[in-house]
Amino acid sequence: MNTASPASPEPAAPEQAVTGQAAASQPTPRDLLLNRIQKDIPIVQRPYQVLGAELGLSEAKVLGMLEEVKREGVLRQVSAIFDTRTLGYQSSLVAAVYDEDQLNAGAEIVNGHPGVSHNYRRNHSFNLWYTIAVPPESDLEAHVQRLHELSGAKLTRLMPTLHLYKIGVEFDMTGNEAWNAKSKPQYTSEQRNIGYDVTELDRKFVVEFQKDLPVTAEPYADACAALGLSIQEVAAHAERMKAAGALRRVSAVFRHQSAGFRFNAMGVWAVPQDQVKEVGAQMAGFKAVSHCYLRPTYPEWPYTIFTMVHGRSKEEAFGKIQAIEEEVAPGIDYDILYSTKEYKKVRLEFYRPEFYEWEQQELGVTRTEAVTA
Repeated sequence: MNTASPASPEPAAPEQAVTGQAAASQPTPRDLLLNRIQKDIPIVQRPYQVLGAELGLSEAKVLGMLEEVKREGVLRQVSAIFDTRTLGYQSSLVAAVYDEDQLNAGAEIVNGHPGVSHNYRRNHSFNLWYTIAVPPESDLEAHVQRLHELSGAKLTRLMPTLHLYKIGVEFDMTGNEAWNAKSKPQYTSEQRNIGYDVTELDRKFVVEFQKDLPVTAEPYADACAALGLSIQEVAAHAERMKAAGALRRVSAVFRHQSAGFRFNAMGVWAVPQDQVKEVGAQMAGFKAVSHCYLRPTYPEWPYTIFTMVHGRSKEEAFGKIQAIEEEVAPGIDYDILYSTKEYKKVRLEFYRPEFYEWEQQELGVTRTEAVTA
């Protein structure tokens, strides 16, 4: 996939990073609810009654607020979040280099792959970054190689996760948290169960729970009916999938920009290999960090650890990266990459027939055993 050498990386934007923040204000009930539903939504018959009781709100008030934020476009969906690797899928971040006049066309071709969920232009000579996942029986490298060829990339680099220090997006809707606030990571490599034997019920559960659950008093009713299980049986199976690392949680997913978080920054750090374990864990402890990974290096890419943060402004996002640098990475070379264009952002859907159709068309592979929704 190395057909050309990239140009020298562009420096991060020269904007001054700031570590302060505005004075704290009293959070509203809506802010507290939006913070809470990002953590988890219990699998019980009336989950919003339970959440309302926690926050001192009626079930009707909770539902009304959620309907409002959905109409506004802040709430994208309520659904289960599954671990790709535990379900046997192969996945990777991919960085690619395109001539500027070919970038938009190349991105459009990449978008056409059903396993590509995120695709961005970033301020770097590696100017296109996308994530891709393929089912267990498929060849990830073959898919990326084909996208490299079809899209006219000059250079494509696979950057798979070598270690997951943290994944878990939690936006502070109150605006009161310090940029260096800490929290325990929601999900790490230690919770993954590579080699887990996915059952037929697991697959059916995934198909139902990856859907956008309705904002109703009994949001799990349709899934229970489709699975032929009671809510208690569904909850018990969910706990088994959680214990196996396949299911992370059921929670709300926000549209970052509609929620006010219009800017993201990917801090990439050239942490020496003998320090990655310690430094990676420390970086993952920052609540502002939504994703923290160890990834491979290349001759033209020296960065080992990736940290993603989001902010309401570039100042806030850069300030969060600087807070990490000041506290745990002084003297470590780093860069900040940020999105300058979003080409695609969707939730990965498992077991979809469109994937196998693409594979057959572009790679000549026919899967008679493919599971479809």
